[in-house]
Amino acid sequence: MARNRPTPTHAKAMEIVEPIGARVLVRKDQDKTQTRSGIHLPDKIEIPTLTGRIIAISSQVDSDDDYPICRYDRVLFNPKHSIPVDFEGDNRLFVIPIEDIVAVFRKES
Repeated sequence: MARNRPTPTHAKAMEIVEPIGARVLVRKDQDKTQTRSGIHLPDKIEIPTLTGRIIAISSQVDSDDDYPICRYDRVLFNPKHSIPVDFEGDNRLFVIPIEDIVAVFRKES
């Protein structure tokens, strides 16, 4: 029985990252190099950032009404179980279990 294998093409296909299970893909915000009072930090010292934007949501999370998140929402997350995705040069993409999303930033209407 033949397997369905992608046929080689001359045009380079765009590669995407799609989270599976109860996970989301988050692009982490840049680490801060300046304090709130305006003091610039040396290159070796950065304030770790635990916020980012949701880039992709697994179908399991998307269909679950218990998780009111959308693509491009800004979220606060616990980085303990995050898995870095070596996909871009800046390496700011992380696959995060939905349980580690602890807050969503919303604008008050």
